[in-house]
Amino acid sequence: MLSTRAALLPSRLTVATKAAVVAGHRQAALTAVRSRDSVRSIQSVVQTDRDTITRLLYSLGTKREVERHLRIFSSCSHPSQPAKFAVIKIGGAVLDDLEELALSLSFLYRVGLYPVVLHGAGPQMNDILEGEGVKPEYIDGIRVTDSKTLQIARRVFLEENLKLVDALEKLGTRARPITSGVFTATALDSPKYGLVGKITRVDKRPIEASIRAGALPILCSLAESNEGQILNVNADVAAGELAKELEPMKIVFINEKGGLYHGVTGEKLDVINLDEEYDQLMKEPWVKYGTKLKLREFKELLDVLPRSSSVAVISTANLQRELFTDSGAGTLIRRGYKLFKHQTLQSIGKDRLRQVISERDEGVRTGKESIAGVLSALENAKPGEWSIYADEPLDAVAIVSHPEGQIPVLTKLLASRAGVLNGVLDNVWNALKKDHRQLVWTASISAPTAPSPLSHPAQGEDMMDRSWHFDRAEGSFTRSGRSLFFYGISDASEVEKVVKNLEQSGRVGRSYLPVGLVKAQLGGSRGYATLARRPGVPNGSRGYATHAPPPSTEPKRVTLIGARGYTGQALTSLLNTHPYLSLTHVSSRVLEGHALEGYAKSPITHTNLSVENVERMEKQGEVDAWITALPNGVCKPFVDAIEKGSKERQGEGSVVVDLSADYRFEDGWTYGLPELYGRADIRASKRISNPGCYATSTQLLIAPLLPYLAPPAWPTVFGVSGYSGAGTVTRPGEAGTRPLTLPKVTPESLGGGIRPYSLTDHIHEREAGWHLSKLLSATLNAKPRVQLAFIPTVAPFFSGILSTLSFPLSTSTLSASDIASLYASHYAGERLVRTQKGVPSLGDVQGQHGWVVGGVQVHSGLERVVVVGGLDNLLKGAATQCLQNLNLALGYDEYAGIPVEGDAA
Repeated sequence: MLSTRAALLPSRLTVATKAAVVAGHRQAALTAVRSRDSVRSIQSVVQTDRDTITRLLYSLGTKREVERHLRIFSSCSHPSQPAKFAVIKIGGAVLDDLEELALSLSFLYRVGLYPVVLHGAGPQMNDILEGEGVKPEYIDGIRVTDSKTLQIARRVFLEENLKLVDALEKLGTRARPITSGVFTATALDSPKYGLVGKITRVDKRPIEASIRAGALPILCSLAESNEGQILNVNADVAAGELAKELEPMKIVFINEKGGLYHGVTGEKLDVINLDEEYDQLMKEPWVKYGTKLKLREFKELLDVLPRSSSVAVISTANLQRELFTDSGAGTLIRRGYKLFKHQTLQSIGKDRLRQVISERDEGVRTGKESIAGVLSALENAKPGEWSIYADEPLDAVAIVSHPEGQIPVLTKLLASRAGVLNGVLDNVWNALKKDHRQLVWTASISAPTAPSPLSHPAQGEDMMDRSWHFDRAEGSFTRSGRSLFFYGISDASEVEKVVKNLEQSGRVGRSYLPVGLVKAQLGGSRGYATLARRPGVPNGSRGYATHAPPPSTEPKRVTLIGARGYTGQALTSLLNTHPYLSLTHVSSRVLEGHALEGYAKSPITHTNLSVENVERMEKQGEVDAWITALPNGVCKPFVDAIEKGSKERQGEGSVVVDLSADYRFEDGWTYGLPELYGRADIRASKRISNPGCYATSTQLLIAPLLPYLAPPAWPTVFGVSGYSGAGTVTRPGEAGTRPLTLPKVTPESLGGGIRPYSLTDHIHEREAGWHLSKLLSATLNAKPRVQLAFIPTVAPFFSGILSTLSFPLSTSTLSASDIASLYASHYAGERLVRTQKGVPSLGDVQGQHGWVVGGVQVHSGLERVVVVGGLDNLLKGAATQCLQNLNLALGYDEYAGIPVEGDAA
């Protein structure tokens, strides 16, 4: 039962929201009038407005909790797919309380979120029909619609749509009425239902155009046939079809009840995990009529959406609480995963568990523990002394040690980003909490001292911050960055007893235990301790914050060795617009004496730098960063000269980014694929090997699927590249003129077709397998090798790579939407990665600075998935990735000088 204070929160938040939204609107308008020429002033007010409303959310949950949800929702959309946040369906009855509805939607708008809003108007239509002496008629729950009813429906929909748009605009929230052009339909059953439509197509372009223009799209559920006939469509059905097309993270149904309710007890259902509970729920005697229909509709909808999507049934007043807190306020319906409780390594799969530990366990990745030690402890324990809670794909894994007569200890809690995002971690936590009325566990608050190259977006650590632990504990001790958490322990004397037992048994590391007596710790100053926190009451003081240093803006000097080829030209163009980097020397033997084209910051003439020149320049500190864009096997003398010069250089040596394959397998060099192998090592490195173009696309395709490898069946990648990837040749110009740079393979030589080459043992095949093996590495002494087959092909277009992956699966439980969701989760927040539904085409990659993936299809036998990825071989496959690495190593923002899609010009 809610406390009085908690019960009052929604109403107080509504009042505060109204004040903040209206005040923010007025202040923004006033500032705009006073400072029409100051874009910065207006942007500052907008940011202040957002910050103010974000702070209001903290009254609903902890600061970390709110910020985590904001971060997840903000990162789920991309400029190319801006409608990924939410579809909100508003029942007609809710439109009667227009002010509160507009405030709730404006709230989302002001924190930078753009839901797609679709409304009904059933009660309003019934009032008008009854006023005109027409009794509404329903068959099978569907409104029978004749021409008069349709005429009224159209008028009512337009009126209600404009009312909502007007209410939003008055609050300073831009909104766009979209009452046609989205839904195409055919007649459902004309003799039976009249002018009622069955949606056959959803055109999302008007919706996305509205969001890109900074306006909330407000839709109604009218459709048109191909012949132009307007058709009435049930609003719930329209919302479902809209969600299938957009694949949003949230599908929200706002009604007066604010949730689904238990038919016997009358209590609101908080969460329904369909994979776990659907079959049993449908057998319950109290689940009937409307409730059974709703559950069936929700399941059919979520079955075709990614697992990251969920449905929420909520009232207007509690919309923010549902979206921005873990506890929610309405009813959350999600697919979830069936959970399993394992008590033998054989039942979970020893090799699968080994891989999860190697990828996600901080202690293992930093060398403080070994996988062999973790597995050995489980194998040597007595039967029944431990349990592993996990879902089938192992997106969330919890290992609990519970010897008879001793307090249970959670020894491992390992989650992927998908596990956190899709609520699997919460399900696992709830399962183990049901089994154990008391529990102790630990977490390190300080950052790892040695970041691992295995750190990548599949890990959920950045989304499961330490406040996650604090929020689920009833008490804790913290000292020197290490915390001991517990629940189910009622008083200090019992805590003291537990701590002594843990110390004597060695079941928890000594560094996590409080120093001295527990009673002294509760009032002492050595660390801090909390006890018996009331569940559900936010306590923002218990969180912590870390702040990364601001990116550097210090100007730096770059020398490019190997500027003649297409990659050198692409690099020159990028550096020409970089805010902090300037080219000082450009070396090309063939172009020596000729002016550098495409660079406007300063006039530069090509030189032919010798090894001696390079050593001298490095020794005298003339260069901050070197880029070597030379053919394979050529750059070593230059790198050796830089190494020699740096030893005699005063101060810090320069950074080298090499674009050849020469150092991609070398110790002492950092492999620069930020999206997979982490940024920390690149930031700390002076020697970076830039990945190959094919190898980049291949690794980005395979990495999210590594947990589902099925050796000895290995993946195959078929790659098609533009002819620029084959390199260039030069031809002397006429007397005194500039030499010509020509493609080594011309389109004409291909005769309009494609040409496979290097059919086995291509260097990028070895490169991709080598580095993917690191992601799969189990222990320092056992390094399983990832094998793959790669077949490159050159085609008669200039640039771009399309890579088609065929990946054998170790499980038959994954659908195409599951795997698409896996990619979306794995690369969530990556600004140079875009996921899409359709198969990437050449137009999706040519001239683009990122990597795109899509076209996921699972074979009918469920044993193989095919995925297509693509990039521009000269950009993300070379120059853009080089600039990412250079930015990180020099302390700049990673994307400085890179035209990231969606950034303001």
